[in-house]
Amino acid sequence: MARISDETRRNNEMAIRQVMERLLAGDIPAGGKCDVKTLAAQAGVARTGFYPKKNRDGSPRPGPYQHLAEEFERRLARLRVAGVIPDPRAAQIDRLKDQVSGLKERLAERDSQMEGLTDFRERALSQIAAQRMEIERLREVLAAPSNVRALPNGSGASTPYGSRS
Repeated sequence: MARISDETRRNNEMAIRQVMERLLAGDIPAGGKCDVKTLAAQAGVARTGFYPKKNRDGSPRPGPYQHLAEEFERRLARLRVAGVIPDPRAAQIDRLKDQVSGLKERLAERDSQMEGLTDFRERALSQIAAQRMEIERLREVLAAPSNVRALPNGSGASTPYGSRS
């Protein structure tokens, strides 16, 4: 691989810094993000220059623009800690994640309510069924021949039994 001249490296670093400022200010190109990949593409340099390399003997050495990638990540982290998210899509993703967690909580509450209402309905139906069985049993007892007599219907009387009015 051919080495680049000092002048080319300085020009590339200037281009990277200009793009870095734009990205951190929120000027994200269409289809891009606020990340090293977009930084490299917009500056016109290879992304591999932002990562460490290995010498022929296997020892690590920094990439030619690694210090700029680290600076970019530090500044981006500071902005995020300050509550500023330069990438509007990242802000939208965070907002949607918050919305999803809120909806999950509401869904869990609704499930709990539904479970309680289902239990209530089953208890109510059981009570109604028991009352109906008791009414049917009492009707059978009343219909069967025995010494139990039905009381006269009070609809024709003007006063109830035992009333002194």
